[in-house]
Order: sequence, then structure tokens, then C-alpha cells
Amino acid sequence: MLSLREVTTMRVGGSPASLVAPQTSDELIAECLKVWATGEDWLILGGGSNIVAADELPLLNVIKVETKGIQIDETPTGAVIRVQAGEDWDEFVAHTVAAGLSGIEAMSGIPGTVGASPVQNVGAYGQEVADVLTRLEFLDYETGNTEILENKDLAFGYRDSIFKHGKVGVIIWVEFKLVSSAHTHKTERLIEALGPAEETPLEVRKRVLALRAQKGMVLNEPDHDTWSCGSFFTNPIVSRAFATTVTPDCPNWETANEDELKLSAAWLIEKAGVGKGFSLSSSKAATSTKHSLAITNRGDATSAEIVELAKFIQTSVSNRFGINLVPEPNLIGF
Repeated sequence: MLSLREVTTMRVGGSPASLVAPQTSDELIAECLKVWATGEDWLILGGGSNIVAADELPLLNVIKVETKGIQIDETPTGAVIRVQAGEDWDEFVAHTVAAGLSGIEAMSGIPGTVGASPVQNVGAYGQEVADVLTRLEFLDYETGNTEILENKDLAFGYRDSIFKHGKVGVIIWVEFKLVSSAHTHKTERLIEALGPAEETPLEVRKRVLALRAQKGMVLNEPDHDTWSCGSFFTNPIVSRAFATTVTPDCPNWETANEDELKLSAAWLIEKAGVGKGFSLSSSKAATSTKHSLAITNRGDATSAEIVELAKFIQTSVSNRFGINLVPEPNLIGF
């Protein structure tokens, strides 16, 4: 039996009670219903990039989604694309860019699977899944039935969706609507990162991949800075009034709510005294040497060491700024 250390990007986690890897949507539905009928604990696993699992796991049945398939239906302005949940996210982005489509190229290099992307409403440089997702098929844990959920049903927010608030089950496929465009429409965040000059989706993809690689955010087996879950904490959203108590030097961005601002978690962490490459005494968990927002496994770190460092960072930021950082990855078995 594989341990979760072998199938997650953080490289921690014990061996589950069972692990199956369905290859088709019918197999995925059948395996889920079979496991759910036992009444035992279970976990849906995609690319393993958003999981920190305990080394001493309780009884846990893992369903690793490996379904494949991309169907493109052209429209007058672009394409509607249906993608099976087990497709690799970055490979899907590359596929759309090669097809001359725009809308997700700034999300290049994000690890994980397509089926996991709506759960976290993944995003980067001002682009989010919520902006391009049209609908998805979902197998509901409570009813055992499949249903089609439209974008409006998913309660998308910053790194948030209905799936993080009690909608339990598994995503079977996801549908996106992208546009044909010779140039990427640059968001404020993308202009900040790349500059205002017009660029093709392929040029944007290449530059974003380069930026992420500089921060250790593109998976690279020999590089321990990439043995992580990417950004471990979300950028906190606070009221404008509270933001003035932090410092005007803290990078911030507008949100959909004009009374709030999103602050840079990386800046808060560093100013709280936790810099790049920081580790606690004798621990093999450390912040990335390239980016303080990533907690990394420097080789044979335990899951307890990862969580201990995360708690230390949260406490440091809370004591310094009165802000509670929220972890992005799911903590399993703690």
C-alpha cells in the first residue's frame, strides 16, 4: 500500500486503509459509492498538492482521481471545454494556450488536478477559476446521485466555494468557457507582475512559469523548495480601517468589497520575523528559501513538524499584527 507521502507534494502522510485509482468517470462514481456505503472515513485525492496528511493516519479510504479526457466545442468567440476531473491542471492550461484560447494562462504552473480547482477556486495574478467555469458534474455524498451545478450554484469567493462549506462528494468533470484572443487581457495583478505591454497567452504562460519557478512554486523533484503545498496561507482580507493599523508599506489589493483590502501574507510573515529558509530547532520543515509563504519539506520532515511550523507562523503574525492567517491546504488526520 502506498503511503500518502508518496502521492502528495508535501511528501508527508501515512498509509491509508485502502487506495483506489479509478480511470474513468463510471469507475470513479462506482468506487465512491462503494466506499461511502461502508460508513468509514474517506478522502478524495487529486494531485496531492493541497494536502498535509498525518503520518499516523486513522482508518482512511483514499480515492485517487485519475480520470482523463478533454472535449473542446468551438464557439464564435472561443470554446467551451469539458475536462475530466483527473486531468493535470497545468497540462490543461498548456492545452488551451496551444489552441489559441485565453482565460487561464496566468494560472500556469499551479499543481493539482482540474477536479480540485473549483474547490479552492484556484487563481493567480488576478485570474480565477470562478471567472471561466460554467458548470460541473458532482456526485453528492448525501444522496448518492449525480447533479449538474452551474457557476452561480457554487458560492465562489477568494479561495472558497460551496465545497468548503458542507457540500460533500466528488467532482466528475468541469466545464470552462474560454475566448480566442491574440493577446491576454491583463488584470491589475498581472500588470503588476508582467507590465502593461500586450502579450500573447503563450508569452504570459512562459513568463508566469518563470516567475513561479523563481519562487519555488513549480514542482521540481530535486528542489526541496518545491516539496510543498505552494502558498501555505491565504492572503488575509481585512477592513480598510483595520488595514491602516498595519502599515502603509504592506502590499495590498482591492477586493470585490470596496470596504475591504487583501493584504500580502508573505509580507506579514517576513515582518513578523519569519524569513525565507526559517526553521524551528532540529526540524526538517522550513519556509522556502525562495518564498516565505511556502512551508517546505527539506527531506524526511514529519507531518507534525510541518504543522508545528505553520502554527508558529500563525502565532507570530497574530502577535505582531493581530491577524489570523488561514491555511490553504487541507489538514488530514490532525
